[in-house]
Amino acid sequence: MTTQELEAFAEKLGEPKYRGRQLAMWIYRKGVITFDAMTDLPKAFREQLKETAVINPLQVIDVKVASDGTTKYLSQLPDGEAVEFVFIPHSDWETICVSTQAGCPIGCKFCASGLSFSRNLTAGEIVGQVLIARHRENPNIVFMGMGEPLLNFDNLVKALRLLNREVGIGARRMTVSTVGIVQGIRKLAQLGMQVNLAVSLHAPNDELRRKLIPAKLPPIAEVMKACWEYFQATKRRITFEYVLLKGVNDKVEHAVELARLLKGLPCHVNLIPYNPTVDEFERPSESAIERFRQILADKGIPVTVRQERGTEIQGACGQLRRQ
Repeated sequence: MTTQELEAFAEKLGEPKYRGRQLAMWIYRKGVITFDAMTDLPKAFREQLKETAVINPLQVIDVKVASDGTTKYLSQLPDGEAVEFVFIPHSDWETICVSTQAGCPIGCKFCASGLSFSRNLTAGEIVGQVLIARHRENPNIVFMGMGEPLLNFDNLVKALRLLNREVGIGARRMTVSTVGIVQGIRKLAQLGMQVNLAVSLHAPNDELRRKLIPAKLPPIAEVMKACWEYFQATKRRITFEYVLLKGVNDKVEHAVELARLLKGLPCHVNLIPYNPTVDEFERPSESAIERFRQILADKGIPVTVRQERGTEIQGACGQLRRQ
């Protein structure tokens, strides 16, 4: 609920409107997880809240911590479904990788999240992941966990606004990742938010992309057109995610074709060496990864290789799944 919705909720329970603002402060800014901790609320109201509401719909049922502090949470939802999300610490900041669906309907062949799909998450279930995992006041939020965010558009947008306006996280610190849902990209651009866009491309041409991503997707040319429109509307540089698969999409000709595709667009390529998920694919050698990176760099495309985090706890890119 937004502050305005909490105000209406408080009035519905017979309390003054300002009690809703107090609830918002306790939940979103102070991060309390029980109504008893809201010490400036009347005891009778706190008891009433315990009978009629919950603060967070997620119940953490398992936590795995890697040696570098990367933490993967497994949470059960009220209907028994489950989602995973990840906290990634850095020296001066932190990143929370959030899920938007229980499973994923896209079915990328190299990603565990697409092995099954159940349903969309509510805005509360999305925001709840951040409230559980955050350590700092203004973390980076990446919607790169389980699911295709733009196929859960309304709940995604409400979550973005809750995180921005209620929790206080800057829009520029949030990144929405999509496999290329063109209509969703255009709708997101129209919101007027400075949210970052990341596009999971994984191939420089439609023929190879269809082999890796079985879901029916718009042609790459349409995705690129939507990306240009997003940049023009937001002035935010586009990130392109590219999972490198040995002998599949990591060849010299693929790097050259990718550079040609992205030429002129303000963008950044994030190369992701394959994290073990299924037996069908392998991780390229370090020399092959560096060769691919160097070709892009030589052709003027800003590019980095994503630092591997959380692989030992099955918490790296492509490894999250419904348990």
